[in-house]
Amino acid sequence: MAEVQPPLTAPVEESIGPRDLTHWHTRLGRRLVDLVSAAVGLAHRWTLLVTLLVAGVVVVGLTALSAEVYTSVTDDGELAGLDQPVLDAAVATRTPFNQTALTVFTDIGGPVGMPILATALVALMVWRWKSWSPLVLTLAAAAGSLAMTTVGKHLIGRSRPPRELAVPPFENSPSFPSGHTLNATVIIGVLVYVWLLHLATRRARAWAVAAGAVFVGAMGLSRVYLGHHWLTDVIAGWLLGLAWLTVVVTAHRLHLTIRRRRERARSATPPVGKAN
Repeated sequence: MAEVQPPLTAPVEESIGPRDLTHWHTRLGRRLVDLVSAAVGLAHRWTLLVTLLVAGVVVVGLTALSAEVYTSVTDDGELAGLDQPVLDAAVATRTPFNQTALTVFTDIGGPVGMPILATALVALMVWRWKSWSPLVLTLAAAAGSLAMTTVGKHLIGRSRPPRELAVPPFENSPSFPSGHTLNATVIIGVLVYVWLLHLATRRARAWAVAAGAVFVGAMGLSRVYLGHHWLTDVIAGWLLGLAWLTVVVTAHRLHLTIRRRRERARSATPPVGKAN
């Protein structure tokens, strides 16, 4: 089937700048659209939910399989060899001010701070743009992030750095992956994505991406600096978070694309009684 050329301008929330999100440039992407469209059939309104559920099971399964890879890395890998030296370097540079400031900052990414921040931003977006997309995508992102964090911590059960090297308040849950890092990557990532859908200039979009990246990067590094996680826990949080963020964005694009196809098909179908 020949790919239908996209319009010069895409509707609101279907493009990022000049990039039409319903136009797939690769053959693999177009095959994915055809596959998902055939799978959902007449239930195209549920494309986003069905895609997220299927992909969510796969991603959580990959999180479980990462246990073997992670174990081999931490046993004799060069990356894990950086854990203790990096923590020691962080301890050597601590000051009372830095500890207090980063403790306040890291609490933003915690089980209390992140929901409050996300709720406030989502409510503002929904009110400002009169759209439910920020709420739906953020809930989907948060659900997957929570599942991945829970599975990873349960299967690995890695101990956190010694308490004598950590800054209170101490945490007792397993160390791998860093939940603060994973959740920040996913939640802030999806909020930046939704924000990009409404930004008109390239400069504004660049600043939005940069701000999100700095926040996520700082959140992960703060966990190491305070001695709450090893470096490999944080790196795993970044990678797993980016994987799920990619799934959420792809699922949203599939939803938009299939919805556009259905709208074009309806508009191309002549009304009953007026067919030639």
